Amino acid sequence: MSRWMNAGLFLLLFNVSVAQAVSGLRAGPMAGANGMRSTHLWLQTEQPGRVDVLYRKQGVVEAEWRKISQRTRAAEDNVAQFVIDNLEPGTVYEYRVVIDGQAVKLEQPLRFHTQKLWQFREDPPEFTLMTGSCSYFNETAYDRPGRPYGKSPAIFDVMAKRNPELMLWLGDNVYFREVDYLAKADMHLRYWHDRALPSLQKFLRTGHHLAIWDDHDYGPNDSNKSWVHKAHALELFQRYWANDSYGLPGVPGVFGQFSYNDVDLFLLDDRYYRDGDKGPETREKRLFGQAQMDWLKNALLASRAPFKIIAGGGQFLNLNNPYEGWNHFPFERQEFLDWLARSQVEGVLFLSGDRHHTELLRMPRKGAYPLYELTCSPLTSGSHRVKPEKRSPPLVEGTKVINTQNFCELHFSGPRKKRQMEIRVFDASGAPLMQHVISATELRNPR
Repeated sequence: MSRWMNAGLFLLLFNVSVAQAVSGLRAGPMAGANGMRSTHLWLQTEQPGRVDVLYRKQGVVEAEWRKISQRTRAAEDNVAQFVIDNLEPGTVYEYRVVIDGQAVKLEQPLRFHTQKLWQFREDPPEFTLMTGSCSYFNETAYDRPGRPYGKSPAIFDVMAKRNPELMLWLGDNVYFREVDYLAKADMHLRYWHDRALPSLQKFLRTGHHLAIWDDHDYGPNDSNKSWVHKAHALELFQRYWANDSYGLPGVPGVFGQFSYNDVDLFLLDDRYYRDGDKGPETREKRLFGQAQMDWLKNALLASRAPFKIIAGGGQFLNLNNPYEGWNHFPFERQEFLDWLARSQVEGVLFLSGDRHHTELLRMPRKGAYPLYELTCSPLTSGSHRVKPEKRSPPLVEGTKVINTQNFCELHFSGPRKKRQMEIRVFDASGAPLMQHVISATELRNPR
């Protein structure tokens, strides 16, 4: 069927009155990874059926509506994943969803956008990357007895109001619990329940979304590469998120690279190849695995971005992390840091989740620029009071540990040769908690 249609046919297809609000939509829609001429789009229907997405340039009323179609299947949790192509760079599109011939009526306007073609033409665009980790949604029947672990999901409405262009979910995006992971057939029920929660929908429909995982959306608490259902966990992750790539041919996982304007995101998988944290600290003990680290090094060498953000589910630099962190894999960690110094790759920062608090660390390096790590957590899970401890590396001067619900923003601005990243942290009400500016020039080696 043609993907092009005129406005008259569009109205005929809708065939519903304004008063009607017919909807077979269960969750979403959610825009995923986008390029200059394409975007991913995700949604889920209540029942198996036909989904039509109609789209056109925003504000161009005389423009023809284009259409792309797909059928959802019960075996795939009624999920539809579209790749919409042949778009124009730097353009906002409006779209509508039709399920089995009936229009989905939503109060929130639906939009997606493509990235701008700015290279060799102008300075990089100003934009905001939002991020956070640890989203626990209470389900009384299956939660542990006692005080609910999940906090208010109203934070997602606050995040939606800030209208970020891009959101990066840093892991523990859902929490598998005991009832979920004893069998493969049970695991999809957690995603099925959590993704459709009304408190999430407005935010899912705002901006574009990428994700990585940590232990709770991979398997049991602190799970590693021995997890027998890890292949199924990966299948579910790919079903419910709309990244542009997952792993490499012959090297499965959620890792990949995504470029947005002049920022390169290196999204790591800290579970699929992870050895047990409690094992002996030998050179063979790995968190990310050799194949993934080889990919990361070569991807960093190929990058020309002034900000190269390495994102993972757990902390990278904190040597005093008593829980899960790269500090428990000292040979792999030091090997990478030594390589980074030798290779003189500039512009590297680290971004992590997991810890149920937010902090900004700075690690000085002799003869090289300092390494920063922003840990951002939690969104809706429980937080904990961090005991006073000597951090190695220390907190950035003038910043603090944040122990409440929060989310973070990385705001990129400035001309091409003077780019800067402003880190902003907000609480669940949207009140500012912390900010710090890092310039691209600070992430260059001494000349």
